[in-house]
Amino acid sequence: MIQVFAFYLFATLCILSGAVTILARNPVHSVLWLILAFFNAAGLMVLVGAEFIAMLLVIVYVGAVAVLFLFVVMMLDIDFAELRAGFVKNFPLGIALAVVLFVELFVGLVVHGAGGIALGTPDGSAAPLANVSNIEAIGALLYSRYLFLFEAAGIVLLVAMIGAIVLTHRQRGGTRGQNVSKQNARRPQDATINMQPESGKGVVL
Repeated sequence: MIQVFAFYLFATLCILSGAVTILARNPVHSVLWLILAFFNAAGLMVLVGAEFIAMLLVIVYVGAVAVLFLFVVMMLDIDFAELRAGFVKNFPLGIALAVVLFVELFVGLVVHGAGGIALGTPDGSAAPLANVSNIEAIGALLYSRYLFLFEAAGIVLLVAMIGAIVLTHRQRGGTRGQNVSKQNARRPQDATINMQPESGKGVVL
């Protein structure tokens, strides 16, 4: 009984949060409602036994993507009048995309009810392990059957990280590099000077 109540609670809050994310006038409020939708979606994943996907939603989407969206929105100088004008201008396109997505979902449900596609006989190599959690089953699959693909993905991410560091620290013409040792050797008395100006007079620079 408690599982059914939790499912309807998480599902209702997820749908309402997604709707308010679209309908909110303030972009900061939209991002906050999006974070709430992610949390409720993670709760639904926990209910169905997919703890790994729930952790991905919280750590990756909430902890990185949504927070990044929030920082970008808060730092940008957004013209809300122009934003509302763009929403009204693109409203017909949004309705058309919503209709297309609804039709695709309806066709998918009809096809699912008609029966699945025969893809061949499984050989049992990808069968889930018995009496283990979802995370242990995914880990066993990644480090056994998909080990080389997993390591290749790690190498690609490592090369991307090294490339970002190299591009950030490259020397560009007309700019002075940062001298870390000189900055660390700087004394506090060399950084600030107490001028103590007289009353009614300015400071001579």
